[in-house]
Amino acid sequence: MKKKFSKKDLKEFKKIVLKKKEEIFEDFKHISDDTLRKSQKEASGDISGYTYHMADVATDNYDREFSLGLASNERKVLYELDDALKRIEDGSFGVCDDCKSQITKIRLKAVPSARLCIKCQQKREKR
Repeated sequence: MKKKFSKKDLKEFKKIVLKKKEEIFEDFKHISDDTLRKSQKEASGDISGYTYHMADVATDNYDREFSLGLASNERKVLYELDDALKRIEDGSFGVCDDCKSQITKIRLKAVPSARLCIKCQQKREKR
């Protein structure tokens, strides 16, 4: 295993992780406001008393399901970022789960929740 990151590096990564979490919270809030808190009529902009056409209802349902899928993915990313924060605190951040070598700073800046170095990630993706 290579040397671990300095306290200064870990502080910088913590800022990156917290910033990404904040961005996801904003995205999640936006999805929630647009999808979950509005009725189908409000979401479509239709405030008339007329009934929906079946195709409009289907489109609205698809849009809601798509937004809920995005929200679910955002939740998974939040979980991974929370896990990265725990690894920063316990000193295991930036260590590849498979080969135990240090993950590059460039990779961690791009994907702060990364648990694998690029080589090990590529191996897993080939399987």
